[in-house]
Amino acid sequence: MSTINHQALEQLHYVTELTELIKAKSNPRPDGVEDSTEFVSFFPDFIWTVRDFTLELKLNGDPITEDEYLENALKLIQGKNPKVQTSNLPRECIRLFFPKRKCFVFDRPTHDKDLLANIEKVAEKQLDPKFQEQTNIFCSYIFTHARTKTLREGITVTGNRLGTLAVTYVDAINSGAVPCLENAVITLAQRENSAAMQRAADYYSQQMAQRVKLPTDTLQELLDVHAACEREAIAVFMEHSFKDGNQEFQKKLVEITMNKKGDFLLQNEESSVQYCQAKLNELSKGLMESISAGSFSVPGGHKLYMETKEKIEQDYWQVPRKGVKAKEVFQRFLESQVVIEKSILQSDKALTDREKAVAVDRAKKEAAEKEQELLKQKLQEQQQQMEAQEKSLKENIAQLKEKLQMEREHLLREQNMMLEHKLKVQKDLLDEGFKKKSEEMNAEINQLKHVIDTTKNDDTPWIARTLDKLGDELTSILSAPAKLIGQVVKGVSSLFKKHKLLF
Repeated sequence: MSTINHQALEQLHYVTELTELIKAKSNPRPDGVEDSTEFVSFFPDFIWTVRDFTLELKLNGDPITEDEYLENALKLIQGKNPKVQTSNLPRECIRLFFPKRKCFVFDRPTHDKDLLANIEKVAEKQLDPKFQEQTNIFCSYIFTHARTKTLREGITVTGNRLGTLAVTYVDAINSGAVPCLENAVITLAQRENSAAMQRAADYYSQQMAQRVKLPTDTLQELLDVHAACEREAIAVFMEHSFKDGNQEFQKKLVEITMNKKGDFLLQNEESSVQYCQAKLNELSKGLMESISAGSFSVPGGHKLYMETKEKIEQDYWQVPRKGVKAKEVFQRFLESQVVIEKSILQSDKALTDREKAVAVDRAKKEAAEKEQELLKQKLQEQQQQMEAQEKSLKENIAQLKEKLQMEREHLLREQNMMLEHKLKVQKDLLDEGFKKKSEEMNAEINQLKHVIDTTKNDDTPWIARTLDKLGDELTSILSAPAKLIGQVVKGVSSLFKKHKLLF
């Protein structure tokens, strides 16, 4: 109000108590260095507005800016008097905790006492032009430069997240504990990561439902859509998650996605079976009616039956998008006709015994060929399934690697910003004649330099260890269906070899 003076600074005494009212880390550092250094990384910008400002912006007769006016007011006062020390404390804390500081001064909104008495009812056009200009400058700065609220490592604080943090903070106070930001972030991460996992899983389901038209022509067509939707779902999770310790929620997402993919595969097979069976029933209707009427139980009936069946097969394979069960459904149809064909063949008096024997051998060979084709398809599909699992593993690792690298780069920028600020504060103290206070900052500065060196040097090893661990755990999650696939492939391979010997 009116000016930045000793009284105004004293009213900001809460700034001096921040290290007592809140902790950045749950465990104190072994070297005894206070974790107040951490505050710099997530504290907001400091803006001091002075209303009803009546002074001239001058220092030693020279004009100064509003920001320079604030910085001059924050300069420490020389002396060892307890009152001086008390007066300097809020100045020190503001300079230490808030690297970016800004000041705005405002004239009186109006010099009319009657209007001032009812200022909330005064129209904007009745306000002093100078005050309006200052207000516009202030608003423009806030709208342009105000930063989004963040926690350490650039974690954005949305409205919901702020609500969770507030509850955690109040609960800590009510329990008699000192609120700890690290613990609050862990609590927040559990809630947010669970929501991120669900959002990603829902996204996968929605996109699969929109993009897949069942039945798909091939299994690979469905797996390709799955891979694209899974890749995007992982990206959704990465965007909305943070501090997913041990990748707990990412692993759960992999498991959920795997199960959902299994559901789509099953739906695809069922849809194919239903569609193919319906088409086959339609195409074979005439054949079945002729069989019931005994139309093939005449001399030459076997030839007529075979021609009719071959026509059904030709028409069946002309039907588009029958899906992954097309061969299997047709194979079942052929198997259902074996006894009927044998009966027609044996009753056909137009054929000699030798011709009948040849027809039987031909039927067996054709049946073996059909079964071999079906087994080959199953083998190919199981191989495609295993390749899809491998793609899923690689995609999860690739996106986590990218996220970890980005987080590390952000952490380094954050740490370097903190170091730069500490060095500036130290230099300013030295320039202002506070050598002892400047030297007292050496411990914090050296600790911060050590942290930065550790972050720089532990680049690839740290990320590689995390990725290797995730790879092993995801392989375990994906191994259940993979083992089953392996057993099926082994069984199909042996059957394939067995039937190959027939020729």
